[in-house]
This record gives sequence, C-alpha cells and structure tokens, in this order.
Amino acid sequence: MIEIRKTLDGSHTLFVPELNEHYHSSFGAVQESLHVFIEAGLRIIQKRQEVINVLEVGFGTGLNALLTAIHSFGHVIYYTGVEAFPLDWEITKKLNYPAFLDYANSGAIFSKIHHAGWEQEYTITKNFTLLKIKAKMENFVPETNTYDLVYFDAFAPEVQPELWTKEVFGKLHNALTRGGLLLTYSSKGLVKQNLRASGFEVKRIAGPPGKRHMLRAVKQN
Repeated sequence: MIEIRKTLDGSHTLFVPELNEHYHSSFGAVQESLHVFIEAGLRIIQKRQEVINVLEVGFGTGLNALLTAIHSFGHVIYYTGVEAFPLDWEITKKLNYPAFLDYANSGAIFSKIHHAGWEQEYTITKNFTLLKIKAKMENFVPETNTYDLVYFDAFAPEVQPELWTKEVFGKLHNALTRGGLLLTYSSKGLVKQNLRASGFEVKRIAGPPGKRHMLRAVKQN
C-alpha cells in the first residue's frame, strides 16, 4: 500500500513499498521539483517565449503540474502529463503541497488538476491548460516538433528501466521543438549515453539538495 511520507523540507512524497521507491527526493519533494523542472527548465523557456508547451513523463502526484501553473507568471502554458498508473484522489488530497506552498489559490488549482478528466483538455487557470493522458510511455507517440519542454520524472532507471531507453528518448527528441529542453533528476551514465544516442546535447548540472548532479538535454536540430 502506498504510504505518505514527509521529506526533509517538510513537503510530502509517496512511498511504494513493493518497489522500495519514493515519488520524490526524501531530501525535499517541493525543493527537488522546483530545482529540477522549474528553475533548470521552465525559467529558461520563459525568457524566450510567451506560449509554452510542456510534456511530463510520469505525472504522478501532480506536483510538477501544480508548480508550473503557479509559476506561469503570465505565460500561456499547455501542459500534457502522461501517466500509466494514475493515483486516486483519496491519496493525493492528503498531500500537503497547497498548505506547504502557501500560495493563495494552490489548493483550488491542485484540486482542479486531479479532478480534470483524462484524454481531454481542461482549463485550470487562465494561463494553464492541462491534458492528462493515461498510457505507458513505451506505447505513447507524442506529436513531433510540438513541445518546448519535457519533464522526465519517471521512477529511477533501476525501477523502470523500460522508460530510460534510447527508443523512448528518441520519441521525446522528435517531440521537442528546436532548442527544446529535457530535464531529469537522474545523472547516471546510461541515461546520458541513451540521451546522446537519441540526438540530444547533454549537460550535467548541479542537482537539488541531496543530489550532486542532474541532467539537462537540448535538442539542437
């Protein structure tokens, strides 16, 4: 049974005993998501364009979607989240993200994100539109040259090796626009190798607290 656990920054994560895996860093769930996806990815794209298309691999708790909506800062964001095993609202409603973030509308936004149906676009805020797709990433074929940003937030390569392959990264490379970014918390050698084999230019950058490095991959052509 999935367990709710508090991470070192005070925010919640989920723990899956059968996999011995957390959904987020035990050093800080919100801290990790802000560092890896918002600061190292969204902020860069926001500097160069007003309309942004985001694809998340591993929608999970909806934390990355919530943070992206909150940090849209006037930009128009179309957000697609792919998840093979959606979480039940009875679990996610117990997560403390809205209270932890202390943002006026975070509770309402978080609820809308999780009550939005699947396979259909929903307007969450005036700047943030969400499309949730229930599918395994191995079977999902994203549209080419569509996304400006990919949040790759699957379980670790040891837990879900089928998602960290050259084939999956190749699909994501095709899905990105020129200059688009793929962000992931993992900096393992095999991940770097498969990203480069898929056409990405890969850079290892400073990771969030508790982790020395993460990866930012760029589609150059």
